[in-house]
Amino acid sequence: MGRNFLFTSESVTEGHPDKIADQISDAILDRILTEDPVARVAAETVVTTGMALVVGEISTKTYVDIPHIVRETIRSIGYTRAKMGFDADTVSVLTSIDEQSADIAMGVNQALETREGSGDARALIGAGDQGMVFGFACNETPELMPVAISLAHRLSYRLAEVRKSGIVPFLWPDGKTQVTVRYENDKPVGIDTILVSTQHRSSVDVKTVSEAVIEEVVRPVVAPHWDLSGTRILVNPTGRFVIGGPHGDSGLTGRKIIVDTYGGYARHGGGAFSGKDPTKVDRSASYAARWVAKNLVAAHLADKAEIQIAYAIGVAEPLSVMVDTFGTGRLPDHVLAEILRQVFDLRPLGIIEDLDLRRPIYLQTAAYGHFGRTDVLFPWEEVNRVDALLAHAEVKPRN
Repeated sequence: MGRNFLFTSESVTEGHPDKIADQISDAILDRILTEDPVARVAAETVVTTGMALVVGEISTKTYVDIPHIVRETIRSIGYTRAKMGFDADTVSVLTSIDEQSADIAMGVNQALETREGSGDARALIGAGDQGMVFGFACNETPELMPVAISLAHRLSYRLAEVRKSGIVPFLWPDGKTQVTVRYENDKPVGIDTILVSTQHRSSVDVKTVSEAVIEEVVRPVVAPHWDLSGTRILVNPTGRFVIGGPHGDSGLTGRKIIVDTYGGYARHGGGAFSGKDPTKVDRSASYAARWVAKNLVAAHLADKAEIQIAYAIGVAEPLSVMVDTFGTGRLPDHVLAEILRQVFDLRPLGIIEDLDLRRPIYLQTAAYGHFGRTDVLFPWEEVNRVDALLAHAEVKPRN
């Protein structure tokens, strides 16, 4: 018998301090990849009142003006007034950048298999670090994501949309959303609670903010798909949210890894994404694991699927590939794991080439989630291996 429970996921807007840091890091990465697709980048950002600090390891043949990128990114988010405590024109930008460690580069430039003469051309690049990654998909939504994180991201995205378009002109950039979904027999059946906290001008009272958010954000996003008659909706429950962004709290690249992925509904390997070039498998292999899981569910070989892939630094071939379909698979999980290894090349260079990752696509990922996006199509969201999976599984497509 299935379980009955409540499950909650959160999202944050692009003006949240951690997301500002993610966007700055990925803007730097994109600018470098535009001129130098094989650059090695690990850029991390800290933001606080009146200051942005960029640190990391970057090895590249090109030059980028990091302070200009930082200010440009902050301006695009909407921090353009000194009264917000964080302003694109007055923020102090500090940098401390080194080259990638030669010891790490040695294993990435030439994988163990290549050094031993046992690999093909795609074994040239070794994993940039050890570790494990997870990918997930389920059939709860058309984009094959869990309901709670899908709605939370859409609410956050809508908050920014109504702010930037002037529909709700008194909103400021920082904000958070949270959605609690009610499950019966392991299936989502309703929305229990929606929480929205949004930064606003000091001259606006909480009632005005609440009414605007419910009518212009919550209802347009949720009401077309779910009955809200029994849903508790909370807007700015503290009563005021004027001090926000880096003025209210410091921000750091990579501190929203659950927001970035599946909202806690699936496991996470622990590695952050933003600011990292695709030789870093905690980013690229997480994208590949999502690609694998989504194609598996799109092929109706499972209702939900979680993929784990593990790597050793300097080694191309994954140490392990695990599939968990939570009892929903049409074939045993170990059989599906073997099929996946035949259909997908999960070595770092295989992932980079198959998903075309050496290009400036990463700033778009740095807010509103890396997976299940409907406003932009990332290559790891394509369901282009369904036929190959079904052929190897030797099962007929399900109508």
